[in-house]
Amino acid sequence: MKKLLSRLAGIAAPAPASVASTSGRSALDFLIREDGVRFEGAIAYGPLSRHRLDVFTPLARADGPIVLFLYGGAWTSGDRGTYEFVGTALASRGITTVIADYRLHPEVLYPAFVEDAALAYGWVDRHLARGDASARPVFLMGHSAGAHIAALLAVDDRRLAAGAPGAARPAGLIGLAGPYAFDPAFDPTTWKSTAAIFAPAAEAPDRGRPIAFVGARRPIPALLLHGRLDRTVMLQNTRDFTAALVAAGGEARAIEYAGIGHVGLVSALARPLRWRAEVLDDVDAFIGRATRSAGA
Repeated sequence: MKKLLSRLAGIAAPAPASVASTSGRSALDFLIREDGVRFEGAIAYGPLSRHRLDVFTPLARADGPIVLFLYGGAWTSGDRGTYEFVGTALASRGITTVIADYRLHPEVLYPAFVEDAALAYGWVDRHLARGDASARPVFLMGHSAGAHIAALLAVDDRRLAAGAPGAARPAGLIGLAGPYAFDPAFDPTTWKSTAAIFAPAAEAPDRGRPIAFVGARRPIPALLLHGRLDRTVMLQNTRDFTAALVAAGGEARAIEYAGIGHVGLVSALARPLRWRAEVLDDVDAFIGRATRSAGA
């Protein structure tokens, strides 16, 4: 992801000299920067080294909705610093955004990364969502493996309660190209086998499949996005998960973008690439509708 945006910075117009000389920021930083956003980084949400998160707060709307974003990387790679463009993009729309690291394979096996995400959600609930007046809505959002983790927390209340006891239920789920219906033990739908990562679920694969938990309780509102050119996580995951949520009485909408692949879907949130797909507009509209509905 960072390499992709760096190539973009190399062909785009350079930052003004005043920006480079006063802040030391690169052309890439200039391209993804948004005005009116306060950044707080490397905040501990738990005791381990990977239990760190960054917060992007819109100065004009510091009491608005919140998104906890979980990045992808096949449960084996990724870091929050790569996704600054997600934080600044959403914050530019008045959405406080939290980007959390979590433990990765081979350091850990499933479900450790899901437990970390629940712990991060608990931090968001305690430190950001609960105000003096009313609680702020918190949305779970993720891309690829991060969407899988977010979806598990969204459909299985027990997972969330274990890491975030007493926290309010999420206001909605926003999934970007998530493997919601794949068999984590035997049938990899990503570019390589994930059987080793999900070894604890080998004898009961449904334990790691978000779609298997739909129906235990009425689902929270969901927006599920996917690129039609995605060859990493098959589009059928989004279609099947959406159908399951609707069948269970949930409000779920799927949007498929033509001409967009797996990485292109999330990178369309970056300011220089928003012309490729209306991902930011669609996410912003969904959060706005869900927030208004929750306050009705």
